[in-house]
Amino acid sequence: MAQTAFDESERRAWAGQAEAYAASFARLCAYPVPVLLRAAKVRQGDRLLDVGTGTGTVAAAAWARGARVTAVDAEPGMVARAARAVPEADVRLASLPRLPFPDDEFDVVVGNFVLNHVGRPGETLRELRRVTRPGGRMAVTIWAAPPAAGQALLGRAVQAAGVARPAFLPALAPEDDFPRTEQGLAALWGEAGLRNGVCSTLVWNHRTTREEWWSGPAAGVATIGQVVTSQAPAVVAEIKEHFELLCGEFAGPDGVLLLPHAALIAHGRA
Repeated sequence: MAQTAFDESERRAWAGQAEAYAASFARLCAYPVPVLLRAAKVRQGDRLLDVGTGTGTVAAAAWARGARVTAVDAEPGMVARAARAVPEADVRLASLPRLPFPDDEFDVVVGNFVLNHVGRPGETLRELRRVTRPGGRMAVTIWAAPPAAGQALLGRAVQAAGVARPAFLPALAPEDDFPRTEQGLAALWGEAGLRNGVCSTLVWNHRTTREEWWSGPAAGVATIGQVVTSQAPAVVAEIKEHFELLCGEFAGPDGVLLLPHAALIAHGRA
């Protein structure tokens, strides 16, 4: 399974971004972790693989539940942070679509938003199934689309400034994409040969500040950051001006932003 143009773009976008991610979007992505691990029924002694561990939030929570944790990420900076966060875990540098493990290696495999960052989500689920023992548990999350209002905030600011997605940021090939709905994720789950799939939507208000929320794209984190930082300084300033205006829709007490988000979670057995 070769990497796609989308995969290669993701590797470039996340290179060296571990610290900026930790300071901006990491708390947001941590919200579903307890639900993810409950859905996967993580128990004492489980051999667990966390794919796309990032800063190690899932790995740390799984270790706290008594699992024997292996975690992988494609970005060396993320691997280093995760290894510091969970020194008891086996944290390795590895990237999808092929994982460096034999068949049926793990009791539980989880991926928190990893499907958002791969060029072939269906192949990714099949690879996660490959390394899960028969009857083992799997659980994944992915952002819902269309996005919830808070998640759309930064994209609206970019659009208001008249900025289009740059050509160097490829979208998924149409044959590899799928509807980011409960039904779409359930269909992908079944096509990957997974059993007893249950898909649901998790909604919450992410509490942040204007400064924290802008810091991610300003540093080039994720696709939205690549869009922002590829613009001329005057255009970046215009995007930020629109961002500041739009933040008024989500203003909470004491300068807090309350940003509605929605994620899909799927779980079942290999």
